[in-house]
Amino acid sequence: MATARKITVEIPNELLQRAQKASGAGITQTVRTGLQLLAASQAYDDLRKMRGKVRFSRTWQELKDDRE
Repeated sequence: MATARKITVEIPNELLQRAQKASGAGITQTVRTGLQLLAASQAYDDLRKMRGKVRFSRTWQELKDDRE
C-alpha cells in the first residue's frame, strides 16, 4: 500500500467480534481483509459475467497436464 488513511467507523461489536474470530487477526487487519474481499468481489462478478463467452485454445486437460 502506497498511502493509508486513518478513518473512524462505527461497527456493531458482535459483527467485529465475529469477523475477528473468523480472521484470527486484530481489528485493523480484519477491517483491511474485509475491504480487500469486498473490492475483489467486483472482479469475481465481472469474471462470472464472461462465463461461456470466452473460448480458449487449450482444453482444461491440456492445462492440467502442463502443470506436471
